[in-house]
Amino acid sequence: MSYKVGFLTTHPIQYQVPVFQELSKIPEIDLTVFYCMIPDEQQQGDGFGVKFTWDVPLLEGYTYEVLENVAKEPSVTKFTGCDTPGIWGIVRDRGFDACIVNGWVVKSCIQLLMACRRYGVPCIVRGESNAMRPRSWQIKIIHRVLLKQYSAFLAIGKSNMDFYLNYGIPQEKIFGAPYGVDNEKLGSQADALASERDRLRAAWKIPIGATTFLYCAKFIGKKRPLDLMEAFSLALQRTGGEGIHLLMVGDGELRHECERIADERKLPVTFAGFLNQSEIVSAYVASDCLILPSDYGETWGLVVNEAMACGLPAIVSDRVGCHPDLIRPGQTGEIFPFGDIKALAGLIASYDSKTNRLADMGRKAQELIRRYSVSEVVLGCTEALRYICGHKN
Repeated sequence: MSYKVGFLTTHPIQYQVPVFQELSKIPEIDLTVFYCMIPDEQQQGDGFGVKFTWDVPLLEGYTYEVLENVAKEPSVTKFTGCDTPGIWGIVRDRGFDACIVNGWVVKSCIQLLMACRRYGVPCIVRGESNAMRPRSWQIKIIHRVLLKQYSAFLAIGKSNMDFYLNYGIPQEKIFGAPYGVDNEKLGSQADALASERDRLRAAWKIPIGATTFLYCAKFIGKKRPLDLMEAFSLALQRTGGEGIHLLMVGDGELRHECERIADERKLPVTFAGFLNQSEIVSAYVASDCLILPSDYGETWGLVVNEAMACGLPAIVSDRVGCHPDLIRPGQTGEIFPFGDIKALAGLIASYDSKTNRLADMGRKAQELIRRYSVSEVVLGCTEALRYICGHKN
């Protein structure tokens, strides 16, 4: 059986493109990806603190169309920033067997869902919401009504699965499509750079032998870089100020405050700035462990996938969405209570001069992350398509 499928998402995202490419290789699937917009450098850099475009090809290997975005202020980070009423006519006229939508993050996602309902096209959702985040009763009512409109669900992880189950979605309608990255590509890039580790560390003024912790994210509130600065400062007091280093990769509104703290306290911290996709693996190779202290806004945390694909363990807060799936304490990383500076500092200090221990954990993390792959996402998508098309017929 063949399937004609439309997939709507906001804009080209480096983590999604490999999925589109692999789905397009399946003879039974006729896929068209619909983008709400192609951001310019300013729009792409919203929240990153710098203007940029991704330096890897994102529009090759699959069929795509860019919709007309009539939003007054086009944006990929605001709900009203993507408004594409033309999707109604596309759903009506193209004869899709099913449509897949990337959550309900912008108005266009809801427009697609409504068009699918109007014209009898099954709609599959792959959203990021998880069961960890507390919600008001009003939001719960909205979610309950919204979720009833979809024909099937692609779960990115355990807490996302629980989110759907908690709203009464039948298990048979939920298919595993775990959040992942191109593990093989990242792993091979890391292997190729392994011999350059000392050179990379020297370029970032990382002392020989120092246990290096990596922050790799936007410098914004939900990522909590200031929590990390405070925890690292406290960890230095506990360890005597030797043996650990912090590499901060990224940019954003809180970077200057982080730099001020590092300068005033004379902390061994390197600020590498924003690194594009062709450069980011260098930071993983130069480091020993990733730290992600984010709040509930971190619905998954794909940087953890990237780090693990490159052989690093991760320390994350208990509000980071991926932790039930990816963090096995003492094996692939550690978990600390969100906002608990002393607990995070204790974990950092506990791995002082234990690079071999972290390397062993990194190997276990790399083994675990293989299960969170593009091929698993493709499998979940095809299973969901078979399910809804079989019930439709």
